[in-house]
Amino acid sequence: MADSVPVRCPTCRRENAFTPPTFPCACGAPLTLPVLRGGVPVEILHRTWQASWVEVRCEVCGRQDEWPAPESGCACGTVVRVPVAPAPTPPPPNFPSPGLPRPLAPPAPKPAAPPAAGPPGAVPRPAFRPVTIRTARDCVTAAEQYLRWLGYADVARTKERTASGVDLRGTGVVAQVDPTTHATKLREIECIWLNGLNDSAIAVFFSLAGYARDARARADDLHLPLFVMDLTGTPQPVNDPADELIKYGAAGR
Repeated sequence: MADSVPVRCPTCRRENAFTPPTFPCACGAPLTLPVLRGGVPVEILHRTWQASWVEVRCEVCGRQDEWPAPESGCACGTVVRVPVAPAPTPPPPNFPSPGLPRPLAPPAPKPAAPPAAGPPGAVPRPAFRPVTIRTARDCVTAAEQYLRWLGYADVARTKERTASGVDLRGTGVVAQVDPTTHATKLREIECIWLNGLNDSAIAVFFSLAGYARDARARADDLHLPLFVMDLTGTPQPVNDPADELIKYGAAGR
């Protein structure tokens, strides 16, 4: 696992630990985005497709591809884009001089370490496998797979989104997904909470652009788990109820 780096929120000045995401390169080697230490994070107010991707070169095979730009969510609801070191210019091709040893082939990538055991009482589960988000439908798919990973095995998207905004429903859980580029508002938090109350189920919210301050505060009061989505398709918790849901999963509700 990549080492975490400190990221300071430009809104509340809180310093958060951020672990750069790792993706599989086409050559099979793990590629960790080279987060720029000391770089200034930028708050995401409006998303653009061009700004949501970064070019990174694989250190093993030299292939340069575009990957989802790393994003970090703060407890205050702010979502920032974490700067990445620019891809270096590839060296010109050359040939070994006479009498010099031929360069060795790059070492094979080491297998990823198994997920670490969680705290006592936590539910053991394999590593989550995200789905890259490119469309609004992908956001719902990512949230659905994440809830299944948390133990809600029968969760599925509703056939037609209800007026109250329920996108996903399963035994003991209802969820809403906000794939827009604007911060989720208070009314949407209260609506999904009421749906959970009516179904005697936990209500969960997933947002692509983060949450308005009053929405974040209300979710804390209602003990409603909030997650922010990044383009890698990996939800990140933004409040204590979300942390508890990750720790214990469906079995702990």
